[in-house]
Amino acid sequence: MSQAPKCFISYSHDNEAHKAWVLSLATRLVKNGVDVILDQWDLRLGGDLPSFMEGGLTEVDRVICVCSETYVSKANIGSGGVGYEKMILTSELMNNINSEKILPLIKNNNAPKVTPIFLQSKRYIDFRNESDYESSYLILIKEIHGESIKVRPALGSNPFEISESPIASSIASSTSQYSNPSFEGNIEFDYDNHNGRYMIGAGIMQFELDFSSASNGSIHIYNDPVSIEGIALAYGASSFSDIKDASTFDYTSRSRTPNTGELVTLVNQNGFFAVIKLGKIKARNHGADRSSVSFEYKINQKKETGFE
Repeated sequence: MSQAPKCFISYSHDNEAHKAWVLSLATRLVKNGVDVILDQWDLRLGGDLPSFMEGGLTEVDRVICVCSETYVSKANIGSGGVGYEKMILTSELMNNINSEKILPLIKNNNAPKVTPIFLQSKRYIDFRNESDYESSYLILIKEIHGESIKVRPALGSNPFEISESPIASSIASSTSQYSNPSFEGNIEFDYDNHNGRYMIGAGIMQFELDFSSASNGSIHIYNDPVSIEGIALAYGASSFSDIKDASTFDYTSRSRTPNTGELVTLVNQNGFFAVIKLGKIKARNHGADRSSVSFEYKINQKKETGFE
């Protein structure tokens, strides 16, 4: 088992609501495998505040700076505990200008400059909109655990060095169009090409879809690709939010044949779930000018079974 990443949370005591928000964030991080140093549970009454700050800031893997308007103001003028922490962090940045140790979070802040001057070169995570909390938290927890949101694809070969054939490079380069590394999106492609295969997602959250012709308005989809553990029809669901628990569907068949408007759930060999909703389906062998399928998809990045 790998060692838990250790984080220090630097923030200003703006008010009780803000302190409670920070405490809630820290508690959730701990539950998700992060060893958090937080004054609310690590600094006893009468404790040595400078020693706590110095030890916490220098002995951790990452420092989370919760940049409220008050925090930014205190950091810029060097006031109070925030000012002292800023001095220590500035020394860290001076010693290693490319340091990725500091993670600024924006909360309760509508100022023109949302981070202190010493952090203005750093990318931040925006927590100002509560409706976007889950997506912002996912970015944060993946960053702390070293799990990139956008997984780098495997390096392919040079399409011009594969073969002497005049079409080899064209074939090799054109296959790249049959994939989308995003974790949700809208796709349309000609499934007569690329053996009916289309790749969605990336890394451990990758799914290789395998289609073949059924009729105008329906299509076969298979669990033959190595990355796919099972496929199921989401009976009774008309939207992603209707799927409360994708694991309850029947994954016992090699193939499914959804119609336009129906949803199919997939689970990959890493235990992640995806849902695709079928749009327009055309089959050349049933009179269409060309074969095509369109679909909308979502991958649950939390390794959970619901899509509410």
